[in-house]
Amino acid sequence: MKLFHTPTSPYVRKVMVFAHETGLSSRITTTFLRPVPMKADATLSQDNPLSKIPALTTDDGVVLYDSGVICEYLDTLHDGPRLVPQAGPERWQALRIQALCNGILEAAILVFYERTLRPEGLRWTAWMDGQLEKVTQGLDALERDAATFGEKVELPQICAGATVGWLAFRNSLVEPTAGRPTLAKWYDQFAARESMRATVPHM
Repeated sequence: MKLFHTPTSPYVRKVMVFAHETGLSSRITTTFLRPVPMKADATLSQDNPLSKIPALTTDDGVVLYDSGVICEYLDTLHDGPRLVPQAGPERWQALRIQALCNGILEAAILVFYERTLRPEGLRWTAWMDGQLEKVTQGLDALERDAATFGEKVELPQICAGATVGWLAFRNSLVEPTAGRPTLAKWYDQFAARESMRATVPHM
């Protein structure tokens, strides 16, 4: 399988942590790309018309995107316990936490781009403050959810790990675990897993 990849993307990291946890990482070949929001990448767009990563080409030549879809697909390829609950309240809880983490990241990434790519005189402070409020509220909700995580390694924990890890990596935005002791304790333990250590973001 081929994965369009950049080591700074939290969505790519989510997929790679999932792959490591399911024993599938050796079956994935990564193709480095660093797309930018101002212009679609011609190579990536051939596989994903949204020109976003991650995008996975399966052994059968089918292209899958986004990270949630890719994780669901990978979960069908291994013989261990499923990391994405298949039915019942556990599934809806997992998908809700995935949506929460995606929303935190979407808001934070918009602020990151605003601060780093838009000319300083054109930056919209009130808009950035509104996005950061969503990030803060989302992290407060994740603090409550972290109390239910325990030692499980499933989709919600992987999403949370990739989210907190990216915010810590981009430490100019927010301190993700400050004032959130449950999330901080859980993340310290989760970040020590081999899957997380193998996927630490770097420039």
